[in-house]
Amino acid sequence: MRRREFITLVGGGAAWPLAARAQQPAMPVIGYLNSGSPDVLTERVRAFQQGLRETGYVEGHNVAIEYRWAEGQYDRLLSLASDLVRRQVNVIAAGGIPAAQAAKAATETIPIVFQTGVDPVQVGLVTSLNRPGGNLTGVTLMTTELVPKRLELLHELTPAATIAVLVNPAISSAETNTKELHAAARTMGLQIHLLHATAERDFAKVFSTLAQLRAGALWISADPFFNSRIAELATLTLRHAVPAIYQDREFAAAGGLMSYGGRFTDSYRQVGLYAGRILKGEKAADLPVMQPTKFELVLNLKSAKALGLDIPPSLLAIADEVIE
Repeated sequence: MRRREFITLVGGGAAWPLAARAQQPAMPVIGYLNSGSPDVLTERVRAFQQGLRETGYVEGHNVAIEYRWAEGQYDRLLSLASDLVRRQVNVIAAGGIPAAQAAKAATETIPIVFQTGVDPVQVGLVTSLNRPGGNLTGVTLMTTELVPKRLELLHELTPAATIAVLVNPAISSAETNTKELHAAARTMGLQIHLLHATAERDFAKVFSTLAQLRAGALWISADPFFNSRIAELATLTLRHAVPAIYQDREFAAAGGLMSYGGRFTDSYRQVGLYAGRILKGEKAADLPVMQPTKFELVLNLKSAKALGLDIPPSLLAIADEVIE
């Protein structure tokens, strides 16, 4: 065999597998955008990854995930979302209403799967729950609709207490939640005191004001920033001997007195499921916005004892979980 023929054969044989590999489809990329911090939201990330696995996608194996965390600084979200758009990710998974709104502002073409507590129609994310339209769909825990129920539960546990309400005014749903709270308080004949916190440094002032008001109970508004500070808030309510209610089970599990709402881990799993289905070819516009089918009341009896409270039998009877 001539030397030139030998080189041609060897070169062609070596190039064939390289060409075949070059023709393989690139691994899809999901952009994961969240207003919180990764160190305190690991369970929700795991739930998201579980949803992806249920559709056949495993991170690092057949899908890549670009994580972007705002660390509680909502003003960073738009630039983080824009970065994901520049990287041409296939889907954006947005955790929380500020992240969802930032993603929506950054792109009208890349599919977005959101997780939020507010009514997504009311805040303009989608046109309909059943037929979202556009490039967004996702999951809502409908926390605004649960505002009166959480106030009612806290009042039942602390009937003689003055109730303070902790709200983050930086979030778009704060005004709606506040209106719902005042309406519910008027219906129950209660007077409530509004307290604001937009950063961790505000917590010291909040609990100092609670003492000045002699408030005997605290209602904590659903908010992505508070979600990322659940353990800290639970600890502070015990330290300052303030019975409190929040929306997420993690609050009661971390030592808070009680929680009422849908499970966050379930909602993030659903975001993963939807992201996987979109990667397989389904359109966000055709996937209905999911809502929880069950809301859970979780009571922490150990915390109740530390606060000197007796849980009424009426609440124990309807509790979905009691932490001893």
